[in-house]
Amino acid sequence: MIFYDFIFDDINGKVFDVQTLVGKKVMLINTASQCGYTKQFAQLEELYKNTDRNKFEILGFPSNDFGKQDPGTNGEIAAFCEKNYGVTFPMMSKIKVAENPVHPIYSWLNREIGEEPKWNFHKYLIDEKGNVVRSIPSSTEPIDAEILDWINQ
Repeated sequence: MIFYDFIFDDINGKVFDVQTLVGKKVMLINTASQCGYTKQFAQLEELYKNTDRNKFEILGFPSNDFGKQDPGTNGEIAAFCEKNYGVTFPMMSKIKVAENPVHPIYSWLNREIGEEPKWNFHKYLIDEKGNVVRSIPSSTEPIDAEILDWINQ
C-alpha cells in the first residue's frame, strides 16, 4: 500500500483527490489551533508559497487528540487558519491521529515509519512515489534546513 491508495475529505467535506499528488513530495502534518506550536502555520504557509506546486505539497490534518487543542468544527478551524495565518495550503477534515479509531492514513504512516506522532504539528514526509520516508518531530520548524534540503533534492 502507498500514499495514493488512501481516501480522505478536505476541510469542506469534499473528497480530496490524492491522485493530484502523484509525482510530488508531500508533507503531512497534524495541526491544532490552540497549541504552542500553532505559530508553525505561518512557516507552513511561507513554505507553501515559496515552493513549486508541481514538486511539493503540504496537507494539514486537524486533530484534537493531543491536549484537546483543536476542539472546533471543520468550519471553525478553516476560519481560524485563514484569518490568523492566511492558510492557503490544503487542510483536510479533522481526524484522529493517535486516539482510537485512528484514521487509516495515520495508521499506515505509523506502521510504515514505526513512529506515532507524540504531539501536534508532527510531520511526515512522503516521496514522489508515495512512500513515507521520514518522520519529523513537532519541535522541528517547517522551514528547518533538514526539510528544505529534502524538498530540494
